Amino acid sequence: MRPPRAALVIAAVAALLLLLLAPAARADDGGCGADGAAAPRGGDRARARALKIAAFFSILVCGALGCCLPVLGRRVPALRADGDVFFLVKAFAAGVILATGFIHILPDAFEKLTSECLPAGGPWKDFPFAGFGAMVGAIGTLVVDTVATGYFTRLHFKDSAAAAATAAVSAAAVGDDVEKQQQQATAAAPHAGGSDDHEGHVHMHTHATHGHAHGSTALVAAVGGGEGDKEHALRHRVIAQVLELGIVVHSVIIGISLGASEEPGTIKPLVVALSFHQMFEGMGLGGCIVQAKFKLRSIVTMVLFFCLTTPVGILVGIGISSVYNEDSPTALVVEGILNSVAAGILVYMALVDLLAEDFMNPKVQSRGKLQLGINVSMLVGAGLMSMLAKWA
Repeated sequence: MRPPRAALVIAAVAALLLLLLAPAARADDGGCGADGAAAPRGGDRARARALKIAAFFSILVCGALGCCLPVLGRRVPALRADGDVFFLVKAFAAGVILATGFIHILPDAFEKLTSECLPAGGPWKDFPFAGFGAMVGAIGTLVVDTVATGYFTRLHFKDSAAAAATAAVSAAAVGDDVEKQQQQATAAAPHAGGSDDHEGHVHMHTHATHGHAHGSTALVAAVGGGEGDKEHALRHRVIAQVLELGIVVHSVIIGISLGASEEPGTIKPLVVALSFHQMFEGMGLGGCIVQAKFKLRSIVTMVLFFCLTTPVGILVGIGISSVYNEDSPTALVVEGILNSVAAGILVYMALVDLLAEDFMNPKVQSRGKLQLGINVSMLVGAGLMSMLAKWA
């Protein structure tokens, strides 16, 4: 799955989520929780609308800032992908993503799938569907991660072998041409001395070697670097695409919930909390994009998808706010299952693909101060994101 195709898949998933959530949360699904609630006044609606517009631009700007910092930081020596600061920033962002899965999304999934508004005769109170969804999300991510990485690796080695064979044929052709030219030169000058013969031999050997070196250089340029660098970049491309997929799932839900809310007291703290949430998540995704070494077009596409998902969800929520009931059974089931799967995806990505990979990096393992630094950075990120659960 190449980057443009992956972007289409992510767009399709986002559109599917919007189609599922928009009609699912209708007020005529039972109306649980709506009886005792007073209808919002006109002033509250106007204030809520203003806060939603502020949330739209705040989340958009903060998401773009967080995602673009690591990408633009490639031009800053201190923020290069192999620098110490980059390890610290990525560990901080991974801690944020880990806390997002455990503290924000998974508890919300349990709350929705065990709500009193769900039918008493259904299976929702007899089985922990939220934990099951998280497990399915984590296992599914593992399968996609390993299968995609294996596919890219086999494809890469196949292309490398073909390029090497082409380079070898080119080098042999150059050597044959040089040998023919040398034989013609020898036939034209049969009385030349031994030293001249030796010089001709050296000349032929040098040209053949030059042709071989030229073919090797072309091979390295064709695959985009050395073998290790190419495999590393392919691995991070898979990580970046799967991580963005997990982020898109819960970002759509967050946006629709915020846009459909009519309570200013609920929306106001969410604006600040979700802005920081989006910025920190963007830093983690941006770090993966940098290490994946995408082309400019793919980078722009992935950054735009990340930045626009939650704001577009807010717009959809505003559009369906008149018929939206977050306590309807259908809405609770759909949001609960999607949240649990998203939590499993993010927890797996944070632990396996972000933290474990960097913590086991030989550069980190050989330097005690850097190892301590990324541990502290991870804990700070997880701690700050956990504190935001008080408001969001």
